[in-house]
Parts: sequence; structure tokens; C-alpha cells
Amino acid sequence: MLKIKNEGIILEKTNLEFENKAVFNPACIQADGITHMFYRATNHNDISSIGYCQLKDNKVVKRLKKPVLFPEYDYEKNGVEDPRITLLEGTYYLFYTVYDGKNALISYATSKDLVHFAKQGLISPKISYDEAEDIFRESKVRERYTMFEMLFKERKGRDILLFEKDASLFPKKINNKFALLHRILPGIQVIYFDNFSELTDNRWRDYFKNLGNFIVLDPFFWFESRNIGGGCPPIETKDGWLIIYHAVEDAPLGKIYHVSTALLDLKNPLKVLGRLTEPLFSPKAPWEKSGVTNNVVFPTGAVVRDKRLYIYYGAADKLIAAKSVDLIELLTELKKR
Repeated sequence: MLKIKNEGIILEKTNLEFENKAVFNPACIQADGITHMFYRATNHNDISSIGYCQLKDNKVVKRLKKPVLFPEYDYEKNGVEDPRITLLEGTYYLFYTVYDGKNALISYATSKDLVHFAKQGLISPKISYDEAEDIFRESKVRERYTMFEMLFKERKGRDILLFEKDASLFPKKINNKFALLHRILPGIQVIYFDNFSELTDNRWRDYFKNLGNFIVLDPFFWFESRNIGGGCPPIETKDGWLIIYHAVEDAPLGKIYHVSTALLDLKNPLKVLGRLTEPLFSPKAPWEKSGVTNNVVFPTGAVVRDKRLYIYYGAADKLIAAKSVDLIELLTELKKR
């Protein structure tokens, strides 16, 4: 049995205009003994931006009073959301979801110093769900992939674009290529490329034709009955890439979000070496079970300190909390699977 330590509530909303409704779903990265946290903040108009604070031993030692990233363009007018951050070859890559009120797509920004970020624009395909699912049907994916096409078209209209969320970058190139995890419901996939400029709509169309060859994880266990999606960026360990992801259970009273983990081969992340058969943790505390969205634990940031893995997550879409686990014990458990 893994011993999960509850590190408690880390960050809550303030009266500042950009974060007066909730703070949640943070990106975290460790540098010089400081955990840099970039978090999703929402205001009472339900517009999201990305705030910033610093943690030392899980205590806030600095917090900015203005967001570091905020909506500027039409495609993000309703929010920049759910950041994940990776350091690769001297550059920090901050991925986030942009939302225009109808479509959710992936965008990213880069930085050399964790202070100044330059938005690099959209990398998601601007392809309708209708067109994408026609391609998926020929690409050896499970039937459930087409179920979400019907769901989104019913809710958002036939012109809804393919929903793309939960993107994070591997912190090392694999076979000299960038490797990007992303989520097309209901699973987690990876796309490889030499340069971000390659990610045109035509490149995505070609990739979709063979999507079945690039699925890292699909839902499998009871707590993943609806879908799974990316969580924290991959963490390199001696045993493989540690993936911390979220899983959604379709329960009688509504959706329940859980946190789980998997271990992937260092040279070929499509090879799964181990995967927990039960959640790493689930909503139990009052602040996880009740909030803006009930029964949500949503992991987006993780750091390793003193051989412990600290997972930072959004709790009930309202605040940020953390849990920790002995890294070696977790890897040992995963290698049994």
C-alpha cells in the first residue's frame, strides 16, 4: 500500500480582480530551491488568466498581484487556462488551453528566465470535430473516440473544433524530436516533431490518419470509465518516464475526477511499463468534494524534492492543494504492474 501524505491547501483565491473566484490547476517547476508556480486564476466573470507565486517548503514566499499571462486575442478571449511547464534545452515551455467561449485549443509561451514570457500562438489543429472524427474512423482507434464527436456537436454545434487540452512537453527530445503529450478524448496521445512550425493543419491531418499508432494511454480501469487526460509533465526517473494523469469516472451522481500514474519506456514512451490499477488518490477532503465543480482532484504540476514526489492539483476547481509520496515506493509499485 502506498502511503500518500496530504500536504494540505497551498493557495486560495484573493480579492484581486483577476483571481477573486478561484485559483487552481497549477504548473510547477523547481529552480534553485524554489518551486515556481503558475496557476489558473478565474474572476467573477469566469475569465481565466495565469497567476504566479513562489513556494519554499510549500509555503508561499512571493505572489504577484497581476497575472503573467491573460487573454489578449480573440481565440483566448474567454480565458487562458490550465498551464503546464517544462524546461528543455535551456528554454521554459509553458503550455496552456485557450478558450474563446466555444472552442478549446492548445497554445504555448516561452521564457528563458521564468519572468518574461513570449506567447508563441496556437499549435492545435483548427479542424472541426466532424472532419477529425471522419479521419479517426480509419485510424484504428477505439469506438469511444467517435462518441465524443456526437457529444460536442450536440452541445456546441456542428462547427465545433476538435477539443484539444492537457498538453505537456517531455523535458528531453526523443530520437532528436520534440515529444508532446496531448489529449483527444478519451485518451492521451503523443506527437513527435522537429520544430513547432511543423504543426500545421495538414500535418495534424496526416497524424490523425495514424492516430491509433500514437496513443499512449486509453481509459481502462473502473475509475477511468469516462475518459483520461494529461496531468503533470513527464518526469524522468531511472526506471522510465513517470506520468501523472487525471481519470474521470462516470458515477451515478456525476463525474468524479481521480489521479493516477503510469510508467513509460525512456526511449519509446508508447511502451507502457506499468500503470496503477487503482487511483493514486481521489476526492476525500471537504475542499476536494465541494467547490466550484464538486469531486475534482486535477493534477497539473509536480516536483521531486528529497526523494519525495510532490503533486500539486486543483481541488474542486476552487483552490490548490498538494499531496506527496515516496518516489522509490511509487516506482516500485508501478514496476509490479
